[in-house]
Amino acid sequence: MQQAAANAAATPPVDQKLWIALGAMAAVGLVAGLVMAGRISPMATFVPSLVLLAWTVVYALDANRALSFVPAEPSVNQIVRDIGTGARTLLTTGVYALLGVALFIPVLMPSRWSRRDDDLDDDYEATPEGSYY
Repeated sequence: MQQAAANAAATPPVDQKLWIALGAMAAVGLVAGLVMAGRISPMATFVPSLVLLAWTVVYALDANRALSFVPAEPSVNQIVRDIGTGARTLLTTGVYALLGVALFIPVLMPSRWSRRDDDLDDDYEATPEGSYY
């Protein structure tokens, strides 16, 4: 949490990495918004919400065990370690809990579980009166 607060207070870099990071976060936000608002299967939001909420509960009960799932060994590629640092920050600051709840809310909507009207009756052709077939 201290690292996240220090990074937020620091002056932002003006190099290309900042724009790549902002673009990646915008793309992730767009995909998350489409999944949450779209008319996809409710399982598309249910499964990730359970994963994020379960990881947060494990963190609340045993922080060392929850943080052991984050890759931090020197044998892992540097990019994966950087992703692990970000995941650790998101977990410890509660962002994963926030996202888990936000993804779980659409699951509670009954309209998400109902089937769309397919208008199957429109395909039925009525035979004219008086015809044999």
